[in-house]
Amino acid sequence: MIKYFETTEVESKMKVVRDLDLTNYNSYRVHAVVERALFPADENDIRSLYQDDQFKGPKVILGSGHNIILSKEYYKGDFVIFSGNFDNVEVNGAHIKVQAGATMLSLSELAHEHGLSGLEIFYDIPSSVGGAVVMNAGAGGEEIKDLLIKVRYYDPVKDLFAEIEKADMGFEYRNSYFQRNPHLIITEVELELIPGDKTAIREKMENVKETRWGKQPKDLPNAGSVFKRPPGRFVGPMIDELGLKGYSVGGAKVSEKHGGFIVNFDHASGGDILEVISEVKRQVQERFDVDLEVEQRII
Repeated sequence: MIKYFETTEVESKMKVVRDLDLTNYNSYRVHAVVERALFPADENDIRSLYQDDQFKGPKVILGSGHNIILSKEYYKGDFVIFSGNFDNVEVNGAHIKVQAGATMLSLSELAHEHGLSGLEIFYDIPSSVGGAVVMNAGAGGEEIKDLLIKVRYYDPVKDLFAEIEKADMGFEYRNSYFQRNPHLIITEVELELIPGDKTAIREKMENVKETRWGKQPKDLPNAGSVFKRPPGRFVGPMIDELGLKGYSVGGAKVSEKHGGFIVNFDHASGGDILEVISEVKRQVQERFDVDLEVEQRII
């Protein structure tokens, strides 16, 4: 069920930055510049982005800047950036309402403080809350959909805010209602967690972090797993068999620590990263007859 809400006219107080260096707004730390960056603070700002004449035009939405590849050096138009803002959280018993810009790291820490279990697996997963819902983020058999009650979003076509319940979001592996409807802007997420023992929650969080750091290249800029897991296969072992660990183009290379990751080891450009991806896809297709699907969003 989708429930719609009327909108009202409110003057925008959005932060606007011209020619913003995006290096610190993407986890690959690729250098790129956007003509105009917009930092919304509330839902009134979200609406202004699409209804005010001064903000009309195509837009790119950035959450925490993870799971993306900036493919250009300069972007005309607008980037809407949620990182560092739009992150209010309200805790009511085992229920949490959180704005889309909050990070999964900060949310999992907050859940621990309140003795709430369910978000441990997301500790140290680099993502904003909104991005996690869009991608149906998860690990170890747990996914964000398992905790969801409903999501609030803005529909710029209808100029309405709406709430959609989990049952109507059609979640799949790394897919959701919001991937299939990319024009919709998530503003708030409501979760239901489970009261638990704070010591046990912290222990699981630290175990998750230790395991992840033991396997993943946390020492160099990256954006997590590059490819979706194909049916009946694992990406890492295929790349290992091909001897592609360490394969590089410019400043980007396949991580020696985990073949499913590409890292920026020397001022890589987005083009470098895409060339590495292209060669990995080519060799995997040739050897294993598997067409790898890129999980990261190419902008």
